[in-house]
Amino acid sequence: MGFQRRAQAGGGPSGRMFRGGSGDQPAVPRERRGHTVRRIVAFFRPYRAKVGVVLVAILLTSFVGLINPILLKLLIDVAIPQRDWGLLNLFVGLMIVLPIVSGLIGVGQSYLNNIIGQNVMHDLRTALYAHLQKMPLRFFTETRTGEIQSRLANDVGGVQSVVTDTAASLTSNVAIAISTVIAMFIIDWRLTLLSLGMLPFFMYLTFRVGKVNREVRGETQRSLAEMSAATEETLSVSGMLLSKTFGQQQTAIDRFSKLNRRLATLQVRQAMVGRWFFMIIGTVFSITPAFVYWLAGYLAVQGDPTAPTIGDIVAFTTLQSRLFFPLGQLLNVQVEIQGALALFDRIFEYLELDAEIVDAPDAIDLAAQPVAGRIRFRDVSFTYPTPPPVPAAADGSGAGDAAGAGEAADAPLPVEPVVVPPLLDLTPFGLRDIDFEARPGDLVALVGPSGSGKTTTTYLVPRLYDVEQGAVEIDGIDVRKLSLVSLGRVIGFVTQETYLFHDTVRANLMYAKPEATQAEVEAAARAAAIHDRVMELPQGYDTIVGERGYKLSGGEKQRVAIARVLLKDPRILILDEATSALDTVSERLIQRALEQLERGRTTIAIAHRLSTILRADLILVYEGGRIVERGTHASLLAKGGLYARLYHEQFEIAEAEAAAHTSSAGATAGAA
Repeated sequence: MGFQRRAQAGGGPSGRMFRGGSGDQPAVPRERRGHTVRRIVAFFRPYRAKVGVVLVAILLTSFVGLINPILLKLLIDVAIPQRDWGLLNLFVGLMIVLPIVSGLIGVGQSYLNNIIGQNVMHDLRTALYAHLQKMPLRFFTETRTGEIQSRLANDVGGVQSVVTDTAASLTSNVAIAISTVIAMFIIDWRLTLLSLGMLPFFMYLTFRVGKVNREVRGETQRSLAEMSAATEETLSVSGMLLSKTFGQQQTAIDRFSKLNRRLATLQVRQAMVGRWFFMIIGTVFSITPAFVYWLAGYLAVQGDPTAPTIGDIVAFTTLQSRLFFPLGQLLNVQVEIQGALALFDRIFEYLELDAEIVDAPDAIDLAAQPVAGRIRFRDVSFTYPTPPPVPAAADGSGAGDAAGAGEAADAPLPVEPVVVPPLLDLTPFGLRDIDFEARPGDLVALVGPSGSGKTTTTYLVPRLYDVEQGAVEIDGIDVRKLSLVSLGRVIGFVTQETYLFHDTVRANLMYAKPEATQAEVEAAARAAAIHDRVMELPQGYDTIVGERGYKLSGGEKQRVAIARVLLKDPRILILDEATSALDTVSERLIQRALEQLERGRTTIAIAHRLSTILRADLILVYEGGRIVERGTHASLLAKGGLYARLYHEQFEIAEAEAAAHTSSAGATAGAA
């Protein structure tokens, strides 16, 4: 499986999976470069009319720029020798007016060009962000957040100058160079050939320098992405907490310093690529007029009747100086484009990833029909392409099987791309033969050891992953035939690891229902037993909760998350140990709120504390990705299997803790 590129011309999916994406990459083949250029051009297509206006403006300024050297020739060879005052005033007047007109056209062209460039940048950033939104959960569990952010910010930002300036600069310089060369040939073909003699050699050098620059630019961006990923991991609240509690600040500093030094070295290489080359070009361009003067003088001394006049020489050298700048710019642009193509390759590399989980062509919108919320798993099997980490839980109340969930996203992963073998060759990890039904009003509880497949089962309902065999149905319809947006609207998900945005309490709650009134927000908060605590905060519902809600306690965050789902009022509830972070009093209040919410709705709850699911209509006991027992609490206890063993172990642990607490309290009282 994995994330495969869409088939390119002449080839199928590459079968390559990203893991950080900052490893070394092979040289980009010629056909790949052509594909990249076509993709870039496609982003300019919606602005064809504006691009046409810019091209006309470029041609006008190029034409106007040719007139002044011709006027200069006429001034020297005609107006002054003939002492024609009228022609003198006309030529000088035109030499004053034309640059002003050309400058005004240039300002308008620059404005329009920036409008086009910024629109293209907007479209490119939006396309990349929108495509990332469509990527399945597996992509985010196998790619570091910093790497994704680097492609969206650094890589897209790195091509901005090329998009906004280079296209127009390239066209303008080409037009100026061609028109100037034609004018130079008209004046004297011998002087022109002398001036252009070194150009083929320079063009070859430019190609070589551009190729090196592209390689160095790509390596620099990969290094920048790796440093961004390390920064995001270590400077987040979670990363800093881990660093401080383990005393690893110096290790983090040393790692960052190493990455930073490598980046600095690469940036020096990038800055120095071609500097000797451009120094040679500038020197040759500076001394070429001397050879022009020598050749013109030689022809005049020899009495050649076709020798250039003084006006010809002045006009020619003026055109020559006008030619050197665009030629130098074209050679420099070639190098810049080669470097920018490396960034475009990285951007399109993400844009061409297969979204994998998408709407079917005839997807059904659940909003168009009443939703009862009946869930049916029909002989479902699912396998992860790589075994996700199993979270340790010292107290038996771990994060469930976070297989492919948040824990995997935070884990450092290899940064080089790896080739994924066929699925059948991978170690099986997932679900096998899962079959059950959850009806409206039912509470179906999933229990079992960590990593046994409980969370994975719940991820299949909203299509965070797709089944390999069998089907998951809602109201008798395969979820793969339902639109993803409407599917998300009817499902409420409360995970054990609560995620809150760095925003106000109100904004976090209204994420579930943007049009909610303040009364609805407060009603949901009261039902989740968090309203009174919110009102104690400095700004009440307008209090900023901090990154990932770190200004709130674990239990408070959990209650905000539950209030968010209560506000959404979904037909299907999925609770992944939703009360694990609550104290006994809060848990009792939340359980009452959830009982009210569950009425008439389908609820699937993952529980490690078995005391929270005693009232479940159906308990499914998982082990090794399979359902090994099913029934009610009483029937499973009577069976004496895995459920009974888990229940008695928790009961004994609870008794031991209670006894220890009583003994400690008695000893304290005796000492007093």
